[in-house]
Amino acid sequence: MNCQDHLYHDADPRQVSRRWFLEQCGVGLGAIALQQLLGASGSAAEAGALNPMAPKAPHYAPKAKRVLFLFMAGAPSHLELFDNKPQLAKFDGTLPPPGLIKGYRAAFIRPDSKLLGPKFRFARHGNSGTELSELLPHLATVVDDIAVVKGMATDAFNHAPGQILMSTGSQIFGRPSLGAWVTYGLGSESQDLPGFIVFSTGNKGPSGGNSNWGSGFLPTVYQGVQFRTAGDPVLYLSNPRGVDEGLQRESLDAVRSLNRMNLERTGDPEIATRINSYEMAFRMQLTAPDVMQIANEPKHVLEMYGAEPGKPSFANTCLLARRLLERGVRCVQIFHESWDQHGNLVNDLKKNCKVTDQACAALVKDLKQRGMLEDTLVVWGGEFGRTPMVQGGGNDGRDHHPNAFTMWLAGGGIKGGISHGATDDLGFDVVKDRVHVHDLHATILHLLGFDHTRLTYRFQGRDFRLTDVSGELVKGLLA
Repeated sequence: MNCQDHLYHDADPRQVSRRWFLEQCGVGLGAIALQQLLGASGSAAEAGALNPMAPKAPHYAPKAKRVLFLFMAGAPSHLELFDNKPQLAKFDGTLPPPGLIKGYRAAFIRPDSKLLGPKFRFARHGNSGTELSELLPHLATVVDDIAVVKGMATDAFNHAPGQILMSTGSQIFGRPSLGAWVTYGLGSESQDLPGFIVFSTGNKGPSGGNSNWGSGFLPTVYQGVQFRTAGDPVLYLSNPRGVDEGLQRESLDAVRSLNRMNLERTGDPEIATRINSYEMAFRMQLTAPDVMQIANEPKHVLEMYGAEPGKPSFANTCLLARRLLERGVRCVQIFHESWDQHGNLVNDLKKNCKVTDQACAALVKDLKQRGMLEDTLVVWGGEFGRTPMVQGGGNDGRDHHPNAFTMWLAGGGIKGGISHGATDDLGFDVVKDRVHVHDLHATILHLLGFDHTRLTYRFQGRDFRLTDVSGELVKGLLA
């Protein structure tokens, strides 16, 4: 039967589906497109048709080739770590000015709660004289390589929507994540590991869940793959007893052949994703366990990170991240969900910084000494900041605060040794060089070689992008 036979034999036109059209019509659009991809050799694997993760060229020459996002989930207090406010200390225990909090909405506290002064001392470091908290002695040693962005702002004041916004550019679940957009645009330089790998190292997983690294409406091949920090990096990576490499290869070849036949009939990109996933899993059985062996690192490198082989930790994970980036992985994200200090602010911040500060600074040093920092973009930060007002009846907690917070970036075309933006005397609002989450995303994509308005995917009748309908390049951060 061809198209005309179907349409002219009393068929209801409303029942002519797009999939039927592609599968059955003599026009053979899906087959034509696939044949062009296959090339003269007829080999889908050789021509890259079955590898949606093959490296791709961006819009223009990039400064960064890969991204490492250290996501401090739960929202670190900028007022204790980066944004020194002597005036906040001066007015500790007093009510905030009425004009400051007019129309303000917080997650849990009344906006007229009393002001809470910073709990730790600050000092200037490096040639840049950048101010940092006493809780960040290791970051102080690389302060001339980082850009501290004090003017961050967001739209969300609860964790799940805030994390989803930072990860996907929208508070609505189901949008593609930053890592998915990056691998959709650039592919991956690794043939044996996923292009986008995720770790979770805190007290719990991120409040936004797997949507923080999902592919949304992009093909699922671009979603993040979560690795564990001990044992098999991915569950069920090892073969069961009785299944050797030869038997597994034969089984995969048979499944691949069937999937390829179906792909040739339909042109469905999810079938290509399935084929690619099976092949990637097979190759990962050999490569992933070797990558995870940080015990092979020199002693001085382990000491620099504070890593201890065999003991899962944030430090070990940072070292793993560097090893993955070395092997061509395009995007690595580490979610450390431990920063939600509504109470016990002093002790928990001390603990969190002790766990993370050394390894974060070591990553910058390690990438730099290996010549990788210049084309690796490192991003550090959470979903929002903390209030200048106290939460609860004591003096040891802060609520969620979307109006102002701090992040830092390094490498990949970022101007080091600068502080960008400023907040008011109480750290409540941004008063200079405000950077919205959309602006941050636009800048990250720019450094990777993309015009953020042109990296799009058509879905439900419109072109979607990471920055939605907003976002401006933050030129002040560019080297």
